[in-house]
Amino acid sequence: MPILHAIVLGIIQGLTEFFPVSSSGHLVLAPWLFGWDDFAGQENLGKAFDVALHLGTLVGAVAYFWADLVRLGTAGLGALVDADRRRSPDTDTRTAWLLVLSVTPAVVTGVALAPVLEALDDVIWLVAVLLIVFGLVLAWADRLTGTRPADTFGLRDAVLMGVGQALALQPGVSRSGVTITVARRRGFDRDAAARLSFLMSIPVIAGAGVYSAIGVIGEGGVPADFRPAFAAGFITSAITGWLAVWATLRLVRTRSFAVFVRYRVALGIGVLVLLLTPWR
Repeated sequence: MPILHAIVLGIIQGLTEFFPVSSSGHLVLAPWLFGWDDFAGQENLGKAFDVALHLGTLVGAVAYFWADLVRLGTAGLGALVDADRRRSPDTDTRTAWLLVLSVTPAVVTGVALAPVLEALDDVIWLVAVLLIVFGLVLAWADRLTGTRPADTFGLRDAVLMGVGQALALQPGVSRSGVTITVARRRGFDRDAAARLSFLMSIPVIAGAGVYSAIGVIGEGGVPADFRPAFAAGFITSAITGWLAVWATLRLVRTRSFAVFVRYRVALGIGVLVLLLTPWR
């Protein structure tokens, strides 16, 4: 695998994991558009590379939210040994455990529908259609009024956003896009919706990364000649993932999600048009 390909895919993964435009969809579309076939006949290596890219974005998100994660983690773990905190949890304790709970729908869906999801994850027309459909849904949600801050995150919010997160297992939907949409429908302001979406992503990415890494190791690991490309993709996705979190939170404090909606719809239409031509 050329290192240039790894860097390009690392940039794409890092940016699109937190921009509400579907990282998995872009990782399907980019090789298709460029005609890259770096893992021909080596499906296990393709999965291993996806793991490396997702773990890179995990590092970027953890770095950005480090102070929040330490505070929430301390509060959540503290409740395990403090009966009073369990009976009357403070905001941080409640939020920490609700974020963990929000992972459940994605885990159940991923395990139960794994064969179906694998069969559909590289269907180009479906990725394009979902980019458009869920982009329009995000546009609808963006117009809703919402004033709730992140510290009002409750059980119903965690369950509904978790269900939305499970939908994003299909490329083209966008994990951040659908969870932000649900959060906006639940009345959160744009900043709170994006922040909660990103915090929810951390346990999901970590769990999926560990699960996939175990499978990769069981299949013999990464060959030595692929390791430089894997490292390049990991580092690039970590850096651009941090930048994407920073840029998105900065953007939504003063603007809407309209730029992401326009991009999704334009990309989806562009891909559908290309499918009608002999170019790809």
